[in-house]
Amino acid sequence: MLNTQQIKEILVEGKILPATEFDQFAKEASETGKKIEDYLIEKKVLSPSSLYENAAKYFKLPFINLKDQSIRKDVLLSIPEPIASTHNLIAFDSDPKSIKLATTDPEDLETFEFIRKKTGLEVKIYLATPESISLGLKQYHKSLKAEFDYLTAETAAISSGAEASDEDLKKLATDLPVVRIVDTLLEYAVFEDASDIHIEPDEKEINVRYRIDGILRHVMTLPKNVQQGISARIKILANLKVDEHRLPQDGRFKISNKEYKVAFRVSIIPTFDGEKIVMRLLREKAQVLTLEQLGLQPKSLEVLKRNIDKPHGMLLVTGPTGSGKTTTLYTVLNILNTPEVNISTIEDPIEYRMSHVNQSQVNTKIGFTFAAGLRAFLRQDPDIIMVGEIRDQETAEIAIHAAMTGHLVLSTLHTNDAVTTLPRLSDMGVPSFLVATTTNLIIAQRLVRKICANCIQSYNLDKNMIAELEKALDLPSIMETLKREKVIVEHQQNVASLLFYRGKGCKQCNNTGYRGRIGIYEILEITPELSEMILKKATETDIKRAALEQHMITMVEDGFIKAKNGITTIEEILRVTKE
Repeated sequence: MLNTQQIKEILVEGKILPATEFDQFAKEASETGKKIEDYLIEKKVLSPSSLYENAAKYFKLPFINLKDQSIRKDVLLSIPEPIASTHNLIAFDSDPKSIKLATTDPEDLETFEFIRKKTGLEVKIYLATPESISLGLKQYHKSLKAEFDYLTAETAAISSGAEASDEDLKKLATDLPVVRIVDTLLEYAVFEDASDIHIEPDEKEINVRYRIDGILRHVMTLPKNVQQGISARIKILANLKVDEHRLPQDGRFKISNKEYKVAFRVSIIPTFDGEKIVMRLLREKAQVLTLEQLGLQPKSLEVLKRNIDKPHGMLLVTGPTGSGKTTTLYTVLNILNTPEVNISTIEDPIEYRMSHVNQSQVNTKIGFTFAAGLRAFLRQDPDIIMVGEIRDQETAEIAIHAAMTGHLVLSTLHTNDAVTTLPRLSDMGVPSFLVATTTNLIIAQRLVRKICANCIQSYNLDKNMIAELEKALDLPSIMETLKREKVIVEHQQNVASLLFYRGKGCKQCNNTGYRGRIGIYEILEITPELSEMILKKATETDIKRAALEQHMITMVEDGFIKAKNGITTIEEILRVTKE
């Protein structure tokens, strides 16, 4: 949609409204909480078609009305429906060299470029009214309905509850509508930079959700009769048993073209209403970040660099699933990856390929576990070992003994913060003296969404918000850390005087106010003092107190620094750090 400034320039240049009158209308629209475009149309100052016809002149683009336009099916379907509806655009005509798009937003260059690459055609932009676009979008549903009706006949035997044969399901999986639905789901997930696709059957329909920036977002609802076809199609792609509906199955497949190479990790489980499918997207050529890009504070960065340079010992990264642990480990490995060292990893699964690193995949079916792999590595003369995850006593003991005998060991663990990692290792049966002497550094982390740079705005906390924060957090301690780290100046005594930021919500961030993610960290360096405390089996509380005295920045404090610097919001910090 057009923004307020653009509408003002369009109307003033087109001599439809003088600037003073427009400003008065804008003020009234703001007071009633309405968009200026809707307010002007409601007040009959202008019609949608006159606004967009003048906008077309302003942008030097042709205007199109799709009301009586019949769009060829092949042209319409050249753009996946989710992209068309999310970005308010329609492909309405094409020739061998170009494709014509109607849109309400002529500045959505990223989407136009995506369509150019996808179709291989030159993109010609036309401006249309929102009503015109929504009429075009209805044609998708007519086209899909016809295909779904055809599928209903194909799946009648399966829908009635009869047991379908392997051959029937394979035939269903190759049907063009099923192939197109699955291709659209996968392609759109890559385009939206989703990390997971959830296909969830209900009693009467199928819901599709994507996890984008760590949050699940509903994308589309499909009719129940396509369930068997979609399930069979994904099973064939992932090389799974098509006629197995009662047991969970796991597999993977790849999609690669000039623009991207993505591996999809597939997990299928039986539920009451059918098979639930979750696909994790792993970008094979994921950009390896630098330590600075991870979002570490300067002092934490120094501590990490100091410990990476140590020739032996253990570096642990902790946090729940999906908190960016693997990315942190790969970033560290990338720095250590030089011709002078031999690096071996055992992972489950191998998420990113790294050149000059010997990466092994766990296979429990044949007994190749983390522990078995680690044992084998020690006969391969490694300098650096990465273990995907320490899950049991055997793996923990071998990893710690490897760290004792001159190897640098990197691994991950599932704990809530850095300090609880120490008792977790003790619970696994690892003696305290081994933990104390081999552990160099523990990094606890979470991922928070970054504020969208396109619609960022500042604000002060109100009394209610401050009261909520005081209940949940130790605000005086956080303020002291902000002063110590020179994020705020001495005279800023209370949190009410601080300026924070949030995203207003715009087209670029899908009206969420967020775009992209960054880590918040808690880095615990095992100093001689802390090592002594671990040997004496000090409590978790005592170790944490000592670490804070040594100026360890907690995850919440790191989050507050990033919130104060306009990188993320306080709401995000509370969302990911609440116990």
